[in-house]
Amino acid sequence: MSSTELPETRTADTAPATPLPRAVRVADGEELRSVALPGLSLTVRSRPGARAGLPPARYVHGLGGSSQNWSALMPLLADLVDGEAVDLPGFGDSPPPDDGNYSVTGHARAVIRLLDASGRGPVHLFGNSMGGAVATRVAAVRPDLVRTLTLVSPALPELRAQRTAWPTALLAVPGVAGLFARLSRDWTAEQRVRGVLSLCYGDPGLVTDEGLRHAVEEMERRLELPYFWDAMARSSRGIVDAYTLGGQHGLWRQAERVLAPTLLIYGGRDRLVSYRMARRAAAAFRGSRLLSLPDAGHVAMMEYPETVAAAARELIADHDARHDGS
Repeated sequence: MSSTELPETRTADTAPATPLPRAVRVADGEELRSVALPGLSLTVRSRPGARAGLPPARYVHGLGGSSQNWSALMPLLADLVDGEAVDLPGFGDSPPPDDGNYSVTGHARAVIRLLDASGRGPVHLFGNSMGGAVATRVAAVRPDLVRTLTLVSPALPELRAQRTAWPTALLAVPGVAGLFARLSRDWTAEQRVRGVLSLCYGDPGLVTDEGLRHAVEEMERRLELPYFWDAMARSSRGIVDAYTLGGQHGLWRQAERVLAPTLLIYGGRDRLVSYRMARRAAAAFRGSRLLSLPDAGHVAMMEYPETVAAAARELIADHDARHDGS
């Protein structure tokens, strides 16, 4: 149901083109910019395409994550798409939304507004965990904005969630986030990161020492943000609310409405989104293709970026071939 700020292995030696109020890590070849919209400010991490004129791709992270969660995957697709990953409101380097709306619909609205403002749609849209639910909603309500849809462990409603996902869901209960913040105030940033790794990675040993160090630094930065726990709690509540929403606005109903060619990626060791949901998702998204990774956890695009990139390339290439009539 969630993904958190996780390490990746690329070094940071390129500074943002525009100074930002806080020191946010930027990998080599990436650029950061801030996009101001009415009532909303979003930080966007860009990985420009290898040449001009490539179609745009947009990446949406999960609960507790940021645009950095896509830094391992974006360069592997840079010869095919012009990539940008967004920090959702209240996460990464994006400040909270003025209206305090952290629902799945609120996050989807932010993504739609960003896409509309760019004028570059339709895009190849990627989403992980909560970002997968957000991307599903975007594709369902604004099919004109989405060329293809790639979902990594999307947070779609489960009747029987795994026990390892319960603590994340409990953050949605009023007061629990504040209580947890107080109970864990003596935890070091490294202890927190190692806990995240054990929850989100199929094999935490894949993370390098350098990747761990970068993740600890980012955790320290984010714990200093006054809205960190509020954003986590409200977004958790938004996921729970989306799970209980029925009718035409239910996520499974919206999945059935998605017209874009869809790639679904599930990990056999995912402790947050059950692997058993893969079959239901494959049936819900019409004409979808499914990639099962038995050793992956919740963030396959970080654990096995080459494998995820290869599957995404096939999806995009097939779409482009049909679109070009070749």
